[in-house]
Amino acid sequence: MRRRTFLEVLGAGAASGAIVPHLDAAVGRDGFRAWTWVHGNNTDDAPSWRSRFARFRAGGITGVLVGGGNTAVIAEAAHAEGLGVHAWTWILNRSGDAWVKANHPEWFNISRNGDSSLTKPPYVGYYQWLCPSRPEVRDYLRTIVKDVAQTRGVDAVHLDYIRHPDVILPRGLWLRYNLVQDHEMPEYDFCYCAVCRDTFKGEAGYDPLAVADPTADVAWREFRWNAITQLVTLLSATVRAHNRQISAAVFPTPTLARLQVRQAWEQWPLDAVFPMTYHRFHDQDIAWIGSAVREGVAAIRTSEPLYAGLHLPDLDPAALVQAVNVVRDAGAAGVSLYDSGGLTDAHLAALRSAIGG
Repeated sequence: MRRRTFLEVLGAGAASGAIVPHLDAAVGRDGFRAWTWVHGNNTDDAPSWRSRFARFRAGGITGVLVGGGNTAVIAEAAHAEGLGVHAWTWILNRSGDAWVKANHPEWFNISRNGDSSLTKPPYVGYYQWLCPSRPEVRDYLRTIVKDVAQTRGVDAVHLDYIRHPDVILPRGLWLRYNLVQDHEMPEYDFCYCAVCRDTFKGEAGYDPLAVADPTADVAWREFRWNAITQLVTLLSATVRAHNRQISAAVFPTPTLARLQVRQAWEQWPLDAVFPMTYHRFHDQDIAWIGSAVREGVAAIRTSEPLYAGLHLPDLDPAALVQAVNVVRDAGAAGVSLYDSGGLTDAHLAALRSAIGG
């Protein structure tokens, strides 16, 4: 599935050991690595993919996160050029899943206003999300991830949209949506479906909608963090049972992730984490990326590598070099670039120079 990057801004989004790219992929000084997200939904043949990946590798790219297309064919071409392959998979956002929409509309999450994201998605039309608390949803997603893990040539399964919808948008997007989100608005606050409310009531002894201000209830907030963590834990076990590793794209820092999308990602059992440290989304400068990386590195419970996500449309080649240096100095294992379509020759030359390989 082609990722619609975060909303419409970009074009209309216990570890078993560090992930290393397949074969002897290019590595910069100090083992610093560079990844890029790749849209695979086209009809290019294997030689075309090999040519594309050879160009990436020459520019310092060490691995690709591939979504869509014939993953096995793309993975074979990537491996032939020495690149690692993560299968980029949308999890809770199922806007492109015709089967689940037709057969299980009740699986979609419910806002504090009582609206389903299937029929009244927040912000944009593709914000259609499943409820992570439902056992049948977890089983369904486990089956999807199992199929991905069994795909020939996949080194790791990469989870995307493994969160709730944004209850608070990054500040850099408020103007675009004519919002001032200085509090949690009910139409963006999820999930209040019967399963979530009944499960929480069984644990805490009360319905979250029975309290005066559900947004201020610490136990209710933690319940939703935990629902995502439990899902990740299940998917991680499924992937590892098939001798694959697991990674995830997450919000920039543990603090922002908990506040904005109910992710407690520093608790997740991952082999690598890819925070989307897209500075312009948060109305910040490049130096902020370093602060975000330092918070993430300090919070991770294990030695899993952190690859800081950089948004190429906001970085000319000179700024890319600056960002890479900031990320390295902050202690990350590398960078991940969104997305490969923005990798001009000038960007690749700058990247190669910056990583020092």
